[in-house]
Amino acid sequence: MSSSIPPAGSGNKMKKAIAAFSEMCQAHPEKKRQDILSDIQFRFDLSPRECEFLDSHFSEEAKQDDSSSE
Repeated sequence: MSSSIPPAGSGNKMKKAIAAFSEMCQAHPEKKRQDILSDIQFRFDLSPRECEFLDSHFSEEAKQDDSSSE
């Protein structure tokens, strides 16, 4: 199952969660991504599917950033 498409009906909440996740990752590089994801899940009341999308979205970005810095 691909997580490239956000879950239906999650629009504005997911935009805010993505922004918050990104900001927290940048502000706290010492924190584990899973810990940040757990905080965001609780803060925005995300479903497991929404968390899966968020995690896969940012793991793809991280892979692209790593390969572009080589």
